[in-house]
Amino acid sequence: MTFERKTEVCSRPRSGMSLDELTDDVTATYAGLDEETTVTLDRQTRNELAMLLAAFDGDTDELLRRGVHALFRSTVDTGDLDFHLRRGYDVTYDEYLSGVTYDEVKDPYDRDDDRRYQM
Repeated sequence: MTFERKTEVCSRPRSGMSLDELTDDVTATYAGLDEETTVTLDRQTRNELAMLLAAFDGDTDELLRRGVHALFRSTVDTGDLDFHLRRGYDVTYDEYLSGVTYDEVKDPYDRDDDRRYQM
C-alpha cells in the first residue's frame, strides 16, 4: 500500500475560524478524498497490520476502515477532537453536528445584568 496523496485540509490561516469555515473545509476535504486510497506503511505499522489481519480474518480494507472509525471515536470520546476544533475553528464537534455554536443558542433568560439581584 502506498498513500501518495496528501490532502490539504485547510489553506487559510487558523485564527478566528468559524463553524461555516469548518463546514466548508470538511466538505472540500471530503470531495477531495477518493473512494480508494493507498498508504505507505513503515515497518512497525506493517507488523501491527499483519498481526491484526491474522487475528481478524485478513480483510485489509475492512480493518483499515475500522481503524479510522476507532481513531475517530477515540478522539471524540477523549475530547481531543474538540480541543483541535476549538483551537483551529473555535467550535466543538457538537456545534458542528448541530450547525450552531453555543453562543448562538444562549439562554434568553441568562442575562448579564448586574442589577438583577439588587433590591
